Amino acid sequence: MVTLDVDVLSPRALNEKLRALMAQGEEVVVENPRSRHNLGVALPGPGHVTFKGSVGYYCGGLSSGGTAVVEGNAGWGIGESMASGFIRVRGSVGQSVGASLRGGTVVVEGDAGPRAGVAQKGGVVVVGGSIGFLSGFMAQRGKLIALGDAADGVGDSLYEGNIFVGGNIHGLGIDAVIIKPTAEEIDEIESIIAEVGMRLEIRDWKKVVAGRKLWYFDKREGQTWLKV
Repeated sequence: MVTLDVDVLSPRALNEKLRALMAQGEEVVVENPRSRHNLGVALPGPGHVTFKGSVGYYCGGLSSGGTAVVEGNAGWGIGESMASGFIRVRGSVGQSVGASLRGGTVVVEGDAGPRAGVAQKGGVVVVGGSIGFLSGFMAQRGKLIALGDAADGVGDSLYEGNIFVGGNIHGLGIDAVIIKPTAEEIDEIESIIAEVGMRLEIRDWKKVVAGRKLWYFDKREGQTWLKV
Protein backbone atom coordinates (compact mmCIF):
# COMPACT_ATOMS: atom_id res chain seq x y z
CA MET A 1 0.00 0.00 0.00
CA VAL A 2 1.21 3.49 -0.91
CA THR A 3 0.16 6.68 0.92
CA LEU A 4 0.03 10.10 -0.74
CA ASP A 5 -0.65 13.32 1.18
CA VAL A 6 -2.46 16.23 -0.48
CA ASP A 7 -1.06 18.58 2.16
CA VAL A 8 2.38 17.82 0.72
CA LEU A 9 1.63 17.36 -2.99
CA SER A 10 -0.18 19.75 -5.32
CA PRO A 11 -3.21 18.28 -7.10
CA ARG A 12 -1.17 18.06 -10.32
CA ALA A 13 1.75 16.28 -8.66
CA LEU A 14 -0.60 13.97 -6.79
CA ASN A 15 -2.46 13.04 -9.99
CA GLU A 16 0.79 12.26 -11.80
CA LYS A 17 1.95 9.94 -9.02
CA LEU A 18 -1.50 8.44 -8.58
CA ARG A 19 -1.89 7.61 -12.29
CA ALA A 20 1.50 5.89 -12.36
CA LEU A 21 0.68 3.84 -9.27
CA MET A 22 -2.80 2.91 -10.49
CA ALA A 23 -1.39 1.73 -13.82
CA GLN A 24 0.88 -0.62 -11.86
CA GLY A 25 -2.10 -2.06 -9.98
CA GLU A 26 -1.12 -0.53 -6.63
CA GLU A 27 -3.45 0.12 -3.71
CA VAL A 28 -3.17 3.81 -2.80
CA VAL A 29 -4.46 5.87 0.13
CA VAL A 30 -4.79 9.64 -0.34
CA GLU A 31 -4.74 11.52 2.95
CA ASN A 32 -5.99 15.05 3.68
CA PRO A 33 -8.01 15.63 0.49
CA ARG A 34 -9.84 18.45 2.36
CA SER A 35 -12.43 18.87 -0.44
CA ARG A 36 -9.76 19.91 -2.94
CA HIS A 37 -10.82 19.90 -6.59
CA ASN A 38 -9.67 17.76 -9.56
CA LEU A 39 -8.23 14.91 -7.53
CA GLY A 40 -7.89 11.52 -9.20
CA VAL A 41 -8.51 12.77 -12.74
CA ALA A 42 -7.94 10.42 -15.71
CA LEU A 43 -7.20 7.38 -13.61
CA PRO A 44 -6.20 4.15 -15.37
CA GLY A 45 -6.72 0.61 -14.12
CA PRO A 46 -6.23 -1.74 -12.51
CA GLY A 47 -5.28 -0.05 -9.23
CA HIS A 48 -7.39 1.09 -6.28
CA VAL A 49 -7.40 4.46 -4.50
CA THR A 50 -9.12 5.51 -1.28
CA PHE A 51 -9.57 9.21 -0.50
CA LYS A 52 -9.61 9.58 3.29
CA GLY A 53 -12.13 12.41 3.44
CA SER A 54 -14.28 14.59 1.23
CA VAL A 55 -13.24 15.71 -2.25
CA GLY A 56 -14.16 18.72 -4.37
CA TYR A 57 -15.41 18.85 -7.93
CA TYR A 58 -14.49 16.52 -10.84
CA CYS A 59 -12.89 13.75 -8.79
CA GLY A 60 -12.47 10.68 -10.97
CA GLY A 61 -13.35 12.53 -14.14
CA LEU A 62 -12.08 11.20 -17.51
CA SER A 63 -10.97 7.93 -15.92
CA SER A 64 -10.50 4.74 -17.92
CA GLY A 65 -10.32 2.10 -15.22
CA GLY A 66 -9.48 1.27 -11.66
CA THR A 67 -11.49 1.71 -8.48
CA ALA A 68 -11.86 4.87 -6.38
CA VAL A 69 -13.54 5.18 -2.98
CA VAL A 70 -14.31 8.53 -1.34
CA GLU A 71 -14.74 8.26 2.42
CA GLY A 72 -16.77 11.43 2.66
CA ASN A 73 -18.75 13.69 0.34
CA ALA A 74 -17.94 14.88 -3.19
CA GLY A 75 -18.54 18.09 -5.10
CA TRP A 76 -19.75 18.63 -8.67
CA GLY A 77 -19.27 16.23 -11.53
CA ILE A 78 -17.70 13.23 -9.86
CA GLY A 79 -16.97 10.63 -12.54
CA GLU A 80 -17.57 13.15 -15.34
CA SER A 81 -16.94 11.56 -18.79
CA MET A 82 -15.54 8.38 -17.21
CA ALA A 83 -15.02 5.65 -19.82
CA SER A 84 -14.67 2.70 -17.45
CA GLY A 85 -13.92 1.97 -13.82
CA PHE A 86 -15.74 2.10 -10.50
CA ILE A 87 -16.29 5.01 -8.09
CA ARG A 88 -17.97 4.80 -4.69
CA VAL A 89 -18.84 7.82 -2.53
CA ARG A 90 -19.65 6.96 1.08
CA GLY A 91 -21.51 10.25 1.58
CA SER A 92 -23.49 12.57 -0.68
CA VAL A 93 -22.52 14.43 -3.87
CA GLY A 94 -23.17 17.80 -5.46
CA GLN A 95 -24.65 18.37 -8.88
CA SER A 96 -23.95 16.48 -12.10
CA VAL A 97 -22.69 13.17 -10.76
CA GLY A 98 -21.77 11.01 -13.75
CA ALA A 99 -22.16 13.87 -16.23
CA SER A 100 -21.52 12.57 -19.77
CA LEU A 101 -20.63 9.19 -18.27
CA ARG A 102 -19.60 6.77 -21.02
CA GLY A 103 -19.01 3.57 -19.07
CA GLY A 104 -18.28 2.10 -15.68
CA THR A 105 -20.25 2.56 -12.47
CA VAL A 106 -20.63 5.44 -10.01
CA VAL A 107 -22.22 4.62 -6.64
CA VAL A 108 -23.39 7.28 -4.19
CA GLU A 109 -24.46 5.97 -0.81
CA GLY A 110 -26.15 9.24 0.18
CA ASP A 111 -28.07 11.83 -1.86
CA ALA A 112 -27.18 13.44 -5.18
CA GLY A 113 -27.73 17.06 -6.12
CA PRO A 114 -29.28 18.44 -9.32
CA ARG A 115 -28.65 17.03 -12.81
CA ALA A 116 -27.47 13.60 -11.75
CA GLY A 117 -26.62 11.65 -14.90
CA VAL A 118 -26.86 14.73 -17.12
CA ALA A 119 -26.03 13.90 -20.76
CA GLN A 120 -25.17 10.35 -19.68
CA LYS A 121 -23.96 8.29 -22.64
CA GLY A 122 -23.52 4.89 -20.98
CA GLY A 123 -22.57 3.24 -17.73
CA VAL A 124 -24.55 3.12 -14.50
CA VAL A 125 -25.15 5.67 -11.74
CA VAL A 126 -26.65 4.29 -8.51
CA VAL A 127 -27.82 6.69 -5.80
CA GLY A 128 -28.81 5.25 -2.45
CA GLY A 129 -30.80 8.35 -1.48
CA SER A 130 -32.63 10.94 -3.55
CA ILE A 131 -31.66 12.79 -6.74
CA GLY A 132 -32.06 16.51 -7.36
CA PHE A 133 -33.94 18.48 -10.00
CA LEU A 134 -33.37 17.89 -13.72
CA SER A 135 -31.66 14.57 -13.09
CA GLY A 136 -31.24 12.55 -16.27
CA PHE A 137 -31.43 15.73 -18.38
CA MET A 138 -30.68 14.85 -22.01
CA ALA A 139 -29.37 11.39 -21.10
CA GLN A 140 -28.64 9.41 -24.24
CA ARG A 141 -27.75 5.95 -22.90
CA GLY A 142 -27.04 4.13 -19.66
CA LYS A 143 -28.94 3.76 -16.41
CA LEU A 144 -29.61 6.18 -13.56
CA ILE A 145 -30.98 4.32 -10.53
CA ALA A 146 -32.28 6.22 -7.49
CA LEU A 147 -33.38 4.20 -4.49
CA GLY A 148 -35.01 7.28 -2.97
CA ASP A 149 -37.04 10.14 -4.45
CA ALA A 150 -36.55 12.24 -7.58
CA ALA A 151 -37.01 16.00 -7.50
CA ASP A 152 -38.86 18.05 -10.11
CA GLY A 153 -37.86 17.92 -13.79
CA VAL A 154 -36.53 14.37 -13.86
CA GLY A 155 -35.88 13.08 -17.37
CA ASP A 156 -36.17 16.47 -19.06
CA SER A 157 -35.37 16.21 -22.81
CA LEU A 158 -34.44 12.55 -22.35
CA TYR A 159 -33.23 10.48 -25.31
CA GLU A 160 -32.56 6.76 -24.80
CA GLY A 161 -31.32 6.89 -21.22
CA ASN A 162 -33.27 4.93 -18.61
CA ILE A 163 -34.11 6.32 -15.18
CA PHE A 164 -35.39 4.06 -12.39
CA VAL A 165 -36.82 5.59 -9.21
CA GLY A 166 -37.73 3.55 -6.15
CA GLY A 167 -39.34 6.43 -4.24
CA ASN A 168 -41.58 9.33 -5.22
CA ILE A 169 -41.23 11.41 -8.37
CA HIS A 170 -42.05 15.03 -7.58
CA GLY A 171 -42.30 16.21 -11.18
CA LEU A 172 -41.37 15.17 -14.69
CA GLY A 173 -39.29 17.16 -17.14
CA ILE A 174 -40.43 18.08 -20.63
CA ASP A 175 -41.23 15.05 -22.79
CA ALA A 176 -40.65 12.57 -19.96
CA VAL A 177 -43.18 9.87 -19.13
CA ILE A 178 -43.46 7.23 -16.41
CA ILE A 179 -43.95 3.60 -17.33
CA LYS A 180 -43.91 0.43 -15.26
CA PRO A 181 -40.62 -1.46 -15.64
CA THR A 182 -40.80 -5.08 -16.71
CA ALA A 183 -40.04 -7.90 -14.31
CA GLU A 184 -36.78 -8.50 -16.18
CA GLU A 185 -35.77 -4.84 -15.77
CA ILE A 186 -36.54 -4.93 -12.05
CA ASP A 187 -34.45 -8.09 -11.68
CA GLU A 188 -31.59 -6.37 -13.52
CA ILE A 189 -31.58 -3.18 -11.44
CA GLU A 190 -31.96 -5.12 -8.18
CA SER A 191 -29.01 -7.27 -9.24
CA ILE A 192 -26.99 -4.08 -9.77
CA ILE A 193 -28.06 -2.77 -6.35
CA ALA A 194 -27.04 -6.01 -4.66
CA GLU A 195 -23.76 -6.14 -6.56
CA VAL A 196 -22.73 -2.67 -5.33
CA GLY A 197 -23.53 -3.66 -1.75
CA MET A 198 -26.76 -1.77 -1.11
CA ARG A 199 -29.66 -3.27 0.78
CA LEU A 200 -32.50 -4.73 -1.23
CA GLU A 201 -35.99 -3.69 -0.14
CA ILE A 202 -39.42 -3.86 -1.70
CA ARG A 203 -39.84 -0.69 -3.74
CA ASP A 204 -42.47 0.62 -6.10
CA TRP A 205 -40.10 0.97 -9.04
CA LYS A 206 -40.93 3.52 -11.71
CA LYS A 207 -39.17 3.91 -15.04
CA VAL A 208 -38.82 7.32 -16.70
CA VAL A 209 -38.38 7.30 -20.47
CA ALA A 210 -38.65 9.76 -23.33
CA GLY A 211 -42.10 10.53 -24.69
CA ARG A 212 -40.30 11.08 -28.03
CA LYS A 213 -42.16 14.29 -28.88
CA LEU A 214 -38.84 16.15 -28.94
CA TRP A 215 -36.99 13.54 -30.98
CA TYR A 216 -38.22 15.05 -34.25
CA PHE A 217 -38.98 18.72 -34.69
CA ASP A 218 -42.52 19.57 -35.71
CA LYS A 219 -43.54 23.19 -36.08
CA ARG A 220 -46.87 22.29 -34.51
CA GLU A 221 -44.91 21.51 -31.33
CA GLY A 222 -43.16 24.89 -31.36
CA GLN A 223 -44.35 25.92 -27.91
CA THR A 224 -43.06 22.70 -26.42
CA TRP A 225 -39.64 23.26 -27.98
CA LEU A 226 -39.52 26.81 -26.63
CA LYS A 227 -39.77 25.42 -23.10
CA VAL A 228 -36.63 23.32 -23.45
